[in-house]
Amino acid sequence: MSEQRELTRALSARHVQMIALGGSIGTGLFLGSGTAIHSAGPALILAYLVTGIFAFLMMRAVGELLLSNLKIRSFIDFAKIYLGTKWEFAIGWAYWLAWASLAMADLTATGIYIRYWLPNVPQWLTPLIVVLVALNLTTVKLFGEMEALFASIKIIAILALIASGLIMIMTGFHQGNNVASFQNLISHGGFFPKGLKGFILAFPMVIFSFTGIEMIGLTAGETKNPKIDIPRAINAVPIRIALFYIGAITIIMAIFPWNQITTTQSPFVQVFARSGINFAAGIINFVVLTAALSAANSAIFSTSRTLYVLAKNRLAPHSLAHLSKNNVPITGMLASAIIFLIVVLLNYFFPSQAFNLITGVANTSFIFVWILILITHLKYRKTNAQLNSFKMPWFPYTDYLTIIFYIFILIILIINPSTTLSVILTFVFFAIMLGGYQILERRNNNSSF
Repeated sequence: MSEQRELTRALSARHVQMIALGGSIGTGLFLGSGTAIHSAGPALILAYLVTGIFAFLMMRAVGELLLSNLKIRSFIDFAKIYLGTKWEFAIGWAYWLAWASLAMADLTATGIYIRYWLPNVPQWLTPLIVVLVALNLTTVKLFGEMEALFASIKIIAILALIASGLIMIMTGFHQGNNVASFQNLISHGGFFPKGLKGFILAFPMVIFSFTGIEMIGLTAGETKNPKIDIPRAINAVPIRIALFYIGAITIIMAIFPWNQITTTQSPFVQVFARSGINFAAGIINFVVLTAALSAANSAIFSTSRTLYVLAKNRLAPHSLAHLSKNNVPITGMLASAIIFLIVVLLNYFFPSQAFNLITGVANTSFIFVWILILITHLKYRKTNAQLNSFKMPWFPYTDYLTIIFYIFILIILIINPSTTLSVILTFVFFAIMLGGYQILERRNNNSSF
């Protein structure tokens, strides 16, 4: 019986490291950074630094929770222990929505990237999800191998961008009146060309770049050696942020003035295309396409495992806990994939607004989850005398500061006209889910659910 099976520990240390990379380097950096650059200019570098610090602190909270009890395989289960079943239900379904909307954003991005080569292909034509589902239906180890491949492509591409960019800067590469130089970071309106307002408005898209970084908190149940692999992956977060985010964004704006980068195409592609290196631009477009596929692949993994945990805990239809012969939550995966196809309709009717609308929902959902993770961590620390060695630094001040920062981002999302609708839709979803929980409580003795 599939109900008697459990998720298998088939992810190696290499898989965990690559999944951590794949979760933190995706569409937000490769495509969304164009919007963020337009909002803040070079000050975006500082926004990535600030957001990265709080992302690392949140990840330390995740790591401490996971290592406090290796029998518990997901941070969703910790919410049940320390906050109660109601909040387990809330964080579980919020996390499912977060990854579902993120998958839609990534699939939207694949349509945008493909049009670089095939401009006449409709943006809504994004059937690549079918391939990703088929591959995920096999084994978790294959998922790890896929993510390792995708992450390797992204890492090589970003390192190549940084290396080639440094060469262009040192040699004074120029096209027309544009000269590659770090001077570009201050010579086009200063470091804060859009002022404090522009700097603040860039944070939501920067936050989107970090969505999925906590996914390592779902791999604990399928990791061979979580006690060693999880701390190693989390402690590498600052290095990844410094190199892949701050390093790449700095090089892009040094090569090409920030005010000439558009929001309709990946800045990575624009830099090489406008510099006359069209061959390299094509390669980079392929890379950002694989990055979107990687994030969509991660979304399939996360949503299916989230539904599996909820179903096992009787907070979702029991059929969603069904495992295939390869111990993959097949029904949860297929259910999520069907929902993902809503993106086809959004891109058909609202091709120009689809990406911003979906990223707003993803941002709101992820922030809600991150705040609940931190609240869970606070409750854990207050109720446990014995702590593991992987502790949150400067507790509890770092927990409170990180929560305040995420609430600040939520306020920005609410007052920003471009994301107000996304926040409203997300809150409506949460309200429906909490209402559904009340119904579920009254039916908790019904064995069919």
